Amino acid sequence: MPVELAILAWGMILLLVHIFAAAHVKTKQYGPKWNVGARDESLPPLNAVAGRLSRAQANYMETLPIAIVALIGVVVAGRTSEWTALGGWIWLAARVVYLPLYGFGIPVVRTIIFLSSLVGLLITLWPLLGV
Repeated sequence: MPVELAILAWGMILLLVHIFAAAHVKTKQYGPKWNVGARDESLPPLNAVAGRLSRAQANYMETLPIAIVALIGVVVAGRTSEWTALGGWIWLAARVVYLPLYGFGIPVVRTIIFLSSLVGLLITLWPLLGV
């Protein structure tokens, strides 16, 4: 199996971590009744940590489709290489580090890590661009 698909599978595990981390802190704030309910009622704004974890989840979900296209694309196109694997690992590692940085509210380093994840994606996408 191409390593790019394994990276993508770990990326899906990370998606679950994002979802459950955000849901956990929201449930701590709003209670278990909110968690199992229809969530139709108006609620106070999220506390700082819950807000940051929710935004981190949204950010991950915004860039995840790019990773999916890049990682599956190089496999389908037969363009996998050490570089596409390296780019995928850079993306995944940066995204793993990004979540706690965002959760703890660490500003500048978080942005640098986010940018490094984009570099990883670009490394992986490059062979699909035909240049």
